[in-house]
Amino acid sequence: MHNLVFKNRRGEAVIDLNPVVFFVSAAVIVLFVAITLANVDAAARAFNAVQATIATYTGWFFVVVVNVLLFFMIFLLFTRFGRIRLGGNGARPEFSHLGWFAMLFSAGMGIGLLFYGVAEPIFHYVTPPGSPHAADPRSLLAAEDAMGLAYLHWGLHAWAIYALVALCLAFFAFNRGLPLSIRSAFYPLLGDAIYRWPGHVIDIVATLATLFGVATSLGLGVRQVNGGLNYLFGLDQSLLIQMVLIAVITAMATVSVVLGLGKGIRRLSELNMTLAGLLLLFVLGVGPTLFLLNGFVENLGFYLQHFPTLATWTETYTRTQWQNDWTVFYWGWWIAWSPFVGMFIARVSYGRTIREFITVVLFVPTGLTFLWFTVFGDSALQIEMFGGGGIAAIAQEDVARSLFAFLDQLPLAFITGLLATLLVMTFFITSSDSGSLVIDIITAGGKTEPPTAQRVFWAVSEGVVAAILLVGGGLAALQTATITTGLPFAILLLMMCYTLVKGMQYYVYEQQIDLRSWEEQGVPVGSEREHGTRLQSGEDGTRAGEWE
Repeated sequence: MHNLVFKNRRGEAVIDLNPVVFFVSAAVIVLFVAITLANVDAAARAFNAVQATIATYTGWFFVVVVNVLLFFMIFLLFTRFGRIRLGGNGARPEFSHLGWFAMLFSAGMGIGLLFYGVAEPIFHYVTPPGSPHAADPRSLLAAEDAMGLAYLHWGLHAWAIYALVALCLAFFAFNRGLPLSIRSAFYPLLGDAIYRWPGHVIDIVATLATLFGVATSLGLGVRQVNGGLNYLFGLDQSLLIQMVLIAVITAMATVSVVLGLGKGIRRLSELNMTLAGLLLLFVLGVGPTLFLLNGFVENLGFYLQHFPTLATWTETYTRTQWQNDWTVFYWGWWIAWSPFVGMFIARVSYGRTIREFITVVLFVPTGLTFLWFTVFGDSALQIEMFGGGGIAAIAQEDVARSLFAFLDQLPLAFITGLLATLLVMTFFITSSDSGSLVIDIITAGGKTEPPTAQRVFWAVSEGVVAAILLVGGGLAALQTATITTGLPFAILLLMMCYTLVKGMQYYVYEQQIDLRSWEEQGVPVGSEREHGTRLQSGEDGTRAGEWE
């Protein structure tokens, strides 16, 4: 199906979209908003019921999916396919390693780390799950389990999901010449049907998963901004204040969207990393430094030692519902986020080899995430276990204020609280503008530079949905949105493992792509770029062609 295009008098496209994907996705969102506002109380009850049902009956499936994806990515790392360069042998990266990493990390985890960096370990410490180690509340084993579970939820599994989606999109777009859209990953399975209704369905699911996944993060973020302003200036914590904050920050995100990837998202991402780094170093320096350094080593060992148990635990014998609010929610959240984060990472990863791509996307952010949770989570645990305590009580009363309650225990509390609030806001903006850009690309049929008006529409839609979710049930509604949209996309992720392998096999074997290094090919040192350019232009006859 051709895109619906309207141009102005100068011949510039002001509307350029896939009508089926755009209007069906928009209609579902409008319907969701209307139904929720029509009866808020009934919507809240419905959100709770749906969340409980999906988590109870499909929790095991989420656990299986994330483990399959992780081991698939690790397997792929050591195959010959790792030498494939995204974009072809002559492709070179568009961004530096620092800029690349800052963008993928800011989009992938930002708000969540600030929201849960202190809260999650504290919650697991005072209310540990009944298994896998049956720790008593506030015990030493509960503290070890708390950090191990935080590592599980925010570690390798999450980034394996992102890496798979990003790699599929980057490979089929940059190496196969297909649109930068989720549907393109299914070409080896569907062929030209990706341009008809099966492809439309895939992109609609991806659009809705992305929008609700991003909206969940925005909802968490605005609650924390409100908590920070309450801590700093005594501003009331209320739904009305949060609605105003969403409107203001969404407007700021819209400005960033209009500026585009180079001027907007990249600069904000680098600002995020700078501010986060300063806050991290401050806490590490003035906090229990030796305790944290020891804790990082011990936490990592605990995570690796108990990885099989943690990764496959499903509450079979305890018959509890703890995972519904934690592990299953996280797996659904990461899966719902994966179209957004995956496409964004794909777009900024041109020129990387698959081995470099998997190594960086899978392990570097994971390592930094572990460091973040150690510094903030273990510092909070140290205060609860050996200091004056008090953080757990505030976290259980209002999770959005847990970070500020922790910072209040350190020197320069007002300054660090202000920095944390600013950091949440900038992460909010990068999540919103990155998400709206990705949704716009999907609904524009894979075009990487869609008209600005469409990007503004999606940025505003994300803010509206985040507001509606808060009105319709708060955190429970946010959790329901993620696992509900994440479930159908989890099935697509398993299929993408198969289509990626099939696509790479065709690319390498049937088209005789040379995966040897420059040295193995006898290319003189210093002439690699010139040789790659010849490959890209097809002068030596080895350029990959179109799908047959």
